[in-house]
Amino acid sequence: MDAFCVWIRPMDGTCQVRVDGIENTKWLIHRLGQFFVFKTAEPVKEDEGSSCCTFRVAESSQITRHRFERLLRAIPEVRLMLELA
Repeated sequence: MDAFCVWIRPMDGTCQVRVDGIENTKWLIHRLGQFFVFKTAEPVKEDEGSSCCTFRVAESSQITRHRFERLLRAIPEVRLMLELA
């Protein structure tokens, strides 16, 4: 699999995750599900006018924002891009 961009933005106890491409989004959600159990506050949304999709990951005792960032950095296919809050 080719590397793809993932942007995260911390937002009030959640991280908004934006992924380049719907197939990459599905793959990443599946991969994250192997590492921890998470529920998104909303379904995956396809961004109008771009190839990106967004979803949210809630922070918890199991996955803090910093752990989530480290986890994403450890996935070879992910090129992590941080967005300013």
